[in-house]
Amino acid sequence: MIDLYTAETPNGWKISITLEELQLPYTVRALALSKNEQKEPWYLKINPNGRIPAIVDRDNDDFAVFESGAIMIYLAEKAGRLLPMEVKGRSRVIQWLMFQMGGVGPMMGQANVFYRYAPEKIPYAIERYQREVRRLLEVLNTRLADREYLADYYSIADIANWTWVSGHEWAGVSIDGLDHLKRWMKKIAARPAVQRGRAVPPPVDLGTGDNKTIEGARKFLA
Repeated sequence: MIDLYTAETPNGWKISITLEELQLPYTVRALALSKNEQKEPWYLKINPNGRIPAIVDRDNDDFAVFESGAIMIYLAEKAGRLLPMEVKGRSRVIQWLMFQMGGVGPMMGQANVFYRYAPEKIPYAIERYQREVRRLLEVLNTRLADREYLADYYSIADIANWTWVSGHEWAGVSIDGLDHLKRWMKKIAARPAVQRGRAVPPPVDLGTGDNKTIEGARKFLA
């Protein structure tokens, strides 16, 4: 049994979707980020960085894993799916997983902050991060021009990138003209396991931009 500690964020959905795809049994503990529950001593014993997500594998001596990319690799290896054993295939998946971890995630995160949450609108910062996000999405679009999935076969790389890319509107970034990316996004979104995992825990509405959501995020950032 896997214990999942998570919240309604792209990084959290990466793990719940992976668990659903792998059909691994798991329990969910949703952490209240606005209350800094992720900084409480009991949780820091699981994740010293005080962030979500994290897991504890009850079937493996209560082994704890933090950092979303590391968790995805651990789960894929545990189940023997979504990450090839063959060296080149494995490397391709990990390359595109790291592309999300080091590029798409951080840049979209910054775009979200300056475009949605920052009390002071700084045009340079907004444009800088939105422009970089668009560039990264164009890289994905080019990669998908002649293949169905990022690493040829559906993998944790697709899950990781999709959870962030699907929120492009929240960052104020258009995907106009990125037809290969759009096709891939729809294909991933149609998967039943993705739909189930995306609802764990109940997600925020990334499309409305309502004041309650924005004010809550600003309070958390402060």
